[in-house]
Order: sequence, then structure tokens, then C-alpha cells
Amino acid sequence: MMILVLLSVLVGLCYGLYRLGQREVSLSVRVLVGLLGGAIFGLLLNLCSGFLGESLESFLSWTRLVGGGYISLLKMIIMPLILVSMVAAVIKLEAVSALGRIGGLVLLMLLGTTAIAALIGAYTAVSFGLTADGLIEGERELARADVLLSRQVAMQDWALPELLLSFLPTNIFLDLTGARPTSIIAVALFGILFGVAGLQLRAQNAALGERLLGGITVIQEWVMALVRLVIQLTPYGVLALMIKVSAAADGDDILNLINFILASYAAILLMFCVHGLILLGVGFSPKVFFGSVWPALTFAFSSRSSAATIPLNVEVQTKALGNDPSIANLSATFGASIGQNGCAGIYPAMLAVMIAPTVGIDPLSLSFLAPLILITTVSSFGIAGVGGGATFAALVVLPAMGLPITLVALLISIEPLIDMARTALNVNGSMVAGTVTQRLLRTRPASNDAVETHL
Repeated sequence: MMILVLLSVLVGLCYGLYRLGQREVSLSVRVLVGLLGGAIFGLLLNLCSGFLGESLESFLSWTRLVGGGYISLLKMIIMPLILVSMVAAVIKLEAVSALGRIGGLVLLMLLGTTAIAALIGAYTAVSFGLTADGLIEGERELARADVLLSRQVAMQDWALPELLLSFLPTNIFLDLTGARPTSIIAVALFGILFGVAGLQLRAQNAALGERLLGGITVIQEWVMALVRLVIQLTPYGVLALMIKVSAAADGDDILNLINFILASYAAILLMFCVHGLILLGVGFSPKVFFGSVWPALTFAFSSRSSAATIPLNVEVQTKALGNDPSIANLSATFGASIGQNGCAGIYPAMLAVMIAPTVGIDPLSLSFLAPLILITTVSSFGIAGVGGGATFAALVVLPAMGLPITLVALLISIEPLIDMARTALNVNGSMVAGTVTQRLLRTRPASNDAVETHL
């Protein structure tokens, strides 16, 4: 009986979101309502978990159906969107040199902000007095450490040349299935190369080139129509995801490591401020920017997946920020696997600083900070844009710095809580990179002050 009551509440919340859509309330507002509604309802379920018993787990399986179904639909369109968008973005350029300028500046922004994020993470950890000393390793953490150590052994032979080589596609059909951690970058590179071939064809045969351009434009619009169809389901997906996250939160874990959580959010907030300053530097209003990108940040926060946010990322950049589609697609795609400010920048740097004093290293010494920032920035290439990517980044950075990885296992218990904000920062970094590139290489977006979020 109780499960029916809970399902009725879920259906009622979904119907409320549907009615808001019928009244033409903007997507960003509906996403916010879904986020708050899911968080409040999930918290109430958490507090009543003892009373609800098995009914709660049964109910959460239904929320996983809604939230997981939405994420599955997003994953479905990621690879087609990347491939078609990369091809179209390149073919529509006037010259290959334009591609080099756009891609180069996007990468420079992503890596530059990651270096800044690592520095902020390091100093925030010191400011909050974080250290690995005194952290008790329970049986669960030790068991998890054994698993992570086995993963570390498997990655010890990964050198930078091998990592860069893994970006190149050898079987595009395999990469379209997302079978490898670097599949997204591989598909993007294939799309770029395929687009360059089309660009050369346009130069050699104008008539055939125009037919090719018209065909890829039709396919791109077709794919984008599918993207918009899926994105309209975002409020419902966010609602279900937040119910699951709030209802399953472990209060003991949060209380035990509350200082680390506060420090992490402080570092993330500081990095958002850095993004705002960068936008001011190129003459774009941070207020307009953050108001426009809210739907993408909200979904990234609740889904913990930079990769799954790619479609929404591109849609927000092109429709709300006025960025050129070629710039939006490059920054969204590269930003999902390269230069993630939160997961690959802040998190591994904080852990390294926490561990350093336990092995007799001054975490603020230049001899420690300089290589830490360099290694963190370089290792941000190829970090999977999915939940838990920060753990992978830490497994690369800590051994490279000669530090043990046990702390990574210890912090697994609170990983989802912090990872939500880190993922939002990752996605924001990619949108900042796209917007800065737009301002520096292209004409101004359609009136900065007039840009509104109509998604």
C-alpha cells in the first residue's frame, strides 16, 4: 500500500512539471522546480526510511527507471550528435586554418582553467587544514582500496605517448559504441578528419561540395530535432535523479567528512568565480551567462555525467549564448574528456595536498606544487566524463606524484555528494571555453544583454 502512495506522489510531481510545460514555463525554471522538488521529497524519504522499510527500496527502483531511462536516452544521442556535429562544424568552415584556431583556443582555455583549478584545490585544502592524518580506514574502505590498487597496477604502464595514441580511432564503429574510455575523443577526431575531407571536396568541386553541405545540414538538423525532443524530458529526469540521491544519502559518512565536503564546495565556488572573471575579461556578463546555462548545470549536477550533458551543453551554447555551432560542438565534446576543472583539476590536487604531509612533504613548496599542477593538467586528457571520473583522475595523479592512493578509497563514501558540484563545474568550464572562443575569434553573439534562455 505504501509503495502506491509513494508512486502517486511521484506521478503527481511529474504531472506538475507537465502542467508547467503546458503553461510555457521555460525549461530552466522547470528544471529548477524538478531539482528542488526531488531534493525535498528525497530528504523526507531519507528521514522516514526506517518507517518505510522495503517500500522505500521498491519505490527507488521506479525512480531509477525514470532517471536511468532519461540518461539512457541522452547516451543514445551522444555519439550521433558528436559525429554529425563535428563533420558539419568542419565542412561549414571556410578553411582548415579556421579549425586550428578554434580548436587550439578551446583546448588552451580548458587546460588553462584546469591548471588554475588545481592551484585553487591545493590552497583550499591547506586553508581548511585538511590532512589524511587521523582518517580511520574501516573494512569497507580497505576492501575498496584493494580494488583501486588493482586498477592502479593496470594503469602504471600508461605513459603520455600511449595516452595520446589512445585518442586516435582504429575502429570507428567500435568507438561509436563507447567501448573505450577515450571513445568520445576518438569519435570527435574522426568527425573532424571526415569534415576536413569534405572541406577539401568543397574546394575541389564546388557543385558536389554544395550538395554535400546541403546533405550534412539536413542530417544535422534531423539529429538536433531528436536532441531537442530528448532534452524536453530533462525536468522529469532531474526530479527522479534528485529523489534517488537525497533518499540514499548516508548521514554518518557526510558528518564524518563534513570538513572535506565544505572545502570541496568552497574550491568549486571559487572556480566558478574565476569563470565569471574570465567572462568579464572578454566582455560577457556573468549574470547573463549563468542565467542562460542553468539548465545544463542543473542536469550535470544531478546526473554526475559531463558526457551525458553534451547534447544539452551544445543546445545551451547555440540557442541561449549565441555561440557558433562549430565552437559549441568542439568545446562541449572536448570538455567532456579534456580539462575537467572539477574532477581532473580540483579533486586530485586536494587529495595530493592532504596526503603530502603524511609522507614528510611540504604541500606548499614550489618543488611539490609545480609538478602537481603540471601533472594534473596533463593527466586531464582523456578523463572519462561520467560519474566517478574524479576517482580515475586521482588514480593517475597520485601515483605520478609518488603518493599512496588509500585516501581515494576512503573518500568513495561521499564521492557522489561532491561529484555533483564537480560535474557542474566541468560542464561550466567547457561552456566558458566556448563562449570565450566565440568572443575572441568570432563576431559578438547576438546582443549580450538580449540573450535569454528559451529552452
